[in-house]
Amino acid sequence: MGRLGRTGSRRMSDDERSAVGARPRPIDCGLKGLCPQCGARTLFAGVLRFADRCPACGLSIAGFNVGDGPAALLVLAWGAIVVALAIVVELSFAPPWWLHVLLWVPLSTAAIVWSLRVAKGWLLAAEYRHAAGEGRVAP
Repeated sequence: MGRLGRTGSRRMSDDERSAVGARPRPIDCGLKGLCPQCGARTLFAGVLRFADRCPACGLSIAGFNVGDGPAALLVLAWGAIVVALAIVVELSFAPPWWLHVLLWVPLSTAAIVWSLRVAKGWLLAAEYRHAAGEGRVAP
């Protein structure tokens, strides 16, 4: 159920907005895997793989290209965070090397895969919303 706004009118929830055909926010597309056109949970066909087409509205998702930008950015960002945490753990507790491997490899993998899914979904929805296309130089 939506909340009441300042004027006393009822605001629609995210689910209700999607149900009446309003486009979802790009961040919701990334977090929930929503189609940027109809809001159905059909954006991903796998953990990180986009579906070719939305079965609900027919949007051709294969036509979008998010590239490797999100992956490169997230690997660098999470790498810096994990290295800083590993240094703190090493200086505080001095665990054996194998404990670092058991701790940081799964944590890094999980963090990058989850955040990559969110980043790719958000970027695809932003491309859809702004009708982004290939860069062209005007003659």
